[in-house]
Amino acid sequence: MDLGNFEALFGEPKVEPDSIHRPFLFQVDAPDPRQLRVVVTDFFSTTFQALRSIQQLDDMRDETGVGGSWSDFLEYFVTSLNSGDVKLVLEGQSKSTGPESARLVAQKSKGMPRISVSLLRLVGTAANEAMATLSLHMYKSYKSNQILLLQEQEGRNRLTKMLSAEQEKSGHLQKQLDGLLYSNRQKIHDKLTSDTGISGVLFSPNLNDKQPEQNPSPMKAPKRVVPAHRRSKVRGALLQDTEDD
Repeated sequence: MDLGNFEALFGEPKVEPDSIHRPFLFQVDAPDPRQLRVVVTDFFSTTFQALRSIQQLDDMRDETGVGGSWSDFLEYFVTSLNSGDVKLVLEGQSKSTGPESARLVAQKSKGMPRISVSLLRLVGTAANEAMATLSLHMYKSYKSNQILLLQEQEGRNRLTKMLSAEQEKSGHLQKQLDGLLYSNRQKIHDKLTSDTGISGVLFSPNLNDKQPEQNPSPMKAPKRVVPAHRRSKVRGALLQDTEDD
């Protein structure tokens, strides 16, 4: 168990009693892999600090009732401090010197175990050093986040440029494809027109109306005239011509 990868946390707790109008900020960091440090200050006249060893943190895990492994407890500890429900309870207040101690209380969510860290007040040089350390760490955290933000923006800009270039390339290819399809259709049309010998004959919508009749009805043969000397003079009688044609 160690705190080698512990990243510093910063936040603003809600102060109790709420009659204290000056805001406080807190920092939780690991000055070395075997120790956790909590600093709370108003950057004016009141600064608190607590140091917890690995063994003391393990005892805190048993006191809060958080099960699981050591890494599970650290994750719960960090999540609770980042939840936004963090309170600074001032204790042992004096009218002349102010509070002598305090507790930093954090809860992941309603109904979950509370993390509570007892703090002692620092005075003189120790208080000044704690405030200076918190300010420096906060500035470094700000610069680190700023660099990450700039890198993210640069990455987004690169992706935007790549997307724009791909869209332009896609549009150019689409134009080429449309031109090729049009050219192929025109070639097919020209070839069909050349084969038929009549421009547009295959594409005329009234083709059937203009086509001549292919099978006209045969002409009737004229009736055969019987010679006068063979005509019958008997009225009402039907004569037959027995002569072969």
